Amino acid sequence: MAITLAMAQVNTQDDVDFTVIDEFRKSSFLLNALTFDDCVSPGTNGATLTYGYTRHITERAAATRQINTEYTPAEAHRQRYTVDLVPMGGKFPVDRVVANLGPAASNEVTYQMRQLIKAAVAKFHDEFINGTAADFSQEDPGFDGLAEVVQGTVTDYTATQSWDSPSLGVDGSAAVHDALDELDEWMDTLDGLPDVIISGDKGIARLRSLARRANYYERIRDEFGREVETYRGVPFANLREKDGSTDPIIPTVDGETDLYAVRFGLDSVHGVSVVGGQLVRTWLPDFTTEGAVKHGEAELGPVAIAAKKTRGVGAFHVRVEQAPDNGGD
Repeated sequence: MAITLAMAQVNTQDDVDFTVIDEFRKSSFLLNALTFDDCVSPGTNGATLTYGYTRHITERAAATRQINTEYTPAEAHRQRYTVDLVPMGGKFPVDRVVANLGPAASNEVTYQMRQLIKAAVAKFHDEFINGTAADFSQEDPGFDGLAEVVQGTVTDYTATQSWDSPSLGVDGSAAVHDALDELDEWMDTLDGLPDVIISGDKGIARLRSLARRANYYERIRDEFGREVETYRGVPFANLREKDGSTDPIIPTVDGETDLYAVRFGLDSVHGVSVVGGQLVRTWLPDFTTEGAVKHGEAELGPVAIAAKKTRGVGAFHVRVEQAPDNGGD
């Protein structure tokens, strides 16, 4: 069975969980769009939170043959992968004196919960791109993100056209179309039109600029009334900063940055969760018992990401600003 956050929100019986899931959906295009395969059952007797799957990595060819001759054998190739599910979230302390000061929409418990949700979303975004698998004995376990999955595949592409303003010229019409031609060529290496293009501040800003100049830019409203920008009808999303930091999830280094294209689906890139588990859970501070300071918690998961086709995701490495002048030798 597969589940989305929207489905989990409908099925929840708790008003607080409903509201928290709503915050997760509104805060993250990725989390709202992902389908989670809720099939992992840790069980007992040493069972683990591990999801095993087969990734399609190379295509096979077809051929013609002469009469009375045999075809040369050939085959497509798959590779076995496993990923460990991890919970992500946190807890916060609240003193009972300040817990309910002010209106319910802005009191300390509500404020801390919203900030925790924001951090959990940023953590998921960071793992989605930059995550690396780690053993559960390590302090910060995780799963392989798209940067690891796509590295060295046919959809891992380094642009020859620069997207920095001087390279595009004053008018830039021809240069803009050349840049978008190369972007389209990269998108065509995927096995279908992607569901989202992901980048950071610089990448999204330059993509928006190029799309506008070539009249491929459009803005639509999603189910929450948020503005969603698109190129060729494909939404693009800025993942912004890492949790608890101002460091971008997808940085610009020496004038270069990355864009990722993703096709969602149980046959491509999707989430993984446990059987019968809640995707999102909350624990509010209980001030009915003794003790001045109580704790609240929110948790997403345990979850992980599976990429079942190398052509379901791609990376586009491009220059978006002039290289810094480090001086001559």
